[in-house]
Amino acid sequence: MPQTIEGIEGKVVLITGASSGIGEATARLLARRGAKVVLGARRTDRLEKLAAGIRAAGGQAEFQKLDVTDREQVEGIVRFAVSKFGRLDAVVNNAGLMPLSPMEALKVEEWDRMIDVNIRGVLYGIAAGLPVFKKQGFGQFVNLSSIGGHAVFPTAAVYCATKFAVRAISEGLRQESTAVRVTNISPGVTESELAETISDEQTRKGMDEFRKVALPAESIAKAIAFAIEQPDGVDVNEIIVRPTASAH
Repeated sequence: MPQTIEGIEGKVVLITGASSGIGEATARLLARRGAKVVLGARRTDRLEKLAAGIRAAGGQAEFQKLDVTDREQVEGIVRFAVSKFGRLDAVVNNAGLMPLSPMEALKVEEWDRMIDVNIRGVLYGIAAGLPVFKKQGFGQFVNLSSIGGHAVFPTAAVYCATKFAVRAISEGLRQESTAVRVTNISPGVTESELAETISDEQTRKGMDEFRKVALPAESIAKAIAFAIEQPDGVDVNEIIVRPTASAH
């Protein structure tokens, strides 16, 4: 049975939503620090390029197409990670959507998609990884929530609801688990492609203004790395990272 590893070097880390933004930055940072990263996302062309860049820099990376709303695919990439590296140390449930809009716009299909990706995607990641962690006797989930998981903002009611759910799921799992570490990361406004999913024109304009002080994605990657590198007996449960210039 695999033994626990201190720090980051040698750890096998699965990252969902790895084709851009926080997921991509996390993959690059962890690989530079010696982790073996397994990348999942729908855009395999980007994953292939990312993995090639990591390997060219001397790191280890594998990838597989992943839609986190498909439970079989999530279970498949966990099996893939274990088959490639013989263990799984952490699952970073990063994939997410943020198509903001006023409730009265009734963008029900967008609500459904957010619920599927932002909540079910995290639950499927937990369902796939938890049996592996229990068998090993160790493991860590790093779940990406948001400042929208701590407060509700106009046009963001459904998005915030999904991120409150991620916090609740993370805390419930933490309380139930003594061998598995659980970390909830709540980024403030961060450079990513999330805003590109906003179809409501007025909301998109407001978000453009809000994002002028956005953090680089690597700032969140560093928070994720901090949680992962802690000794076995240290479980960093909650990290909120905001731009200094942001009030929200």
